[in-house]
Amino acid sequence: MIDHIGIAASDFAASRRLYEAALAPLGIGLMMEVTPEQTGGYHGLGLGKNGKPFFWLGNGGPRGAGMHIAFVAESRAQVDAFYQAAIAAGGHDNGPPGIRAHYHPNYYAAFVLDPDGINVEAVCHRPE
Repeated sequence: MIDHIGIAASDFAASRRLYEAALAPLGIGLMMEVTPEQTGGYHGLGLGKNGKPFFWLGNGGPRGAGMHIAFVAESRAQVDAFYQAAIAAGGHDNGPPGIRAHYHPNYYAAFVLDPDGINVEAVCHRPE
C-alpha cells in the first residue's frame, strides 16, 4: 500500500491552481504546506482528506509526460466536476467524462493533462 506520492512541477503556481481546483470536487484539499524558508528551497503542498496528506506537489520539476495519477471519485458527478474544474483551471482535455468499458462496464472516468503533461484521472467504479 502506498502512503503518499509526490510530483514536481515546472510551473508551481499553475500546477497548484489546477490541482487545488480539480481535486476539490473529490473532497481532496490542502492539508499542509512547507515553504522554501522552512526547507532550504523545497516548496511543497500536501493534499489529502481527513487530515492526511497523500498527494504532494513540489516545485522545481522537469517538464515531461509519462506519469499517470488516478484519484478515486465516489460518484460519476464527482468525475464530471473534477473534469470541469480541471479544465477551468488550465488543464488540457485528455478524455472527457464517460464509460471506459474496455476496463470494465462501470469504469467511469475523465482525464486531463496538467501543465507538465502528467495524465491526471478521476475514476468512479460504481454503477450509476
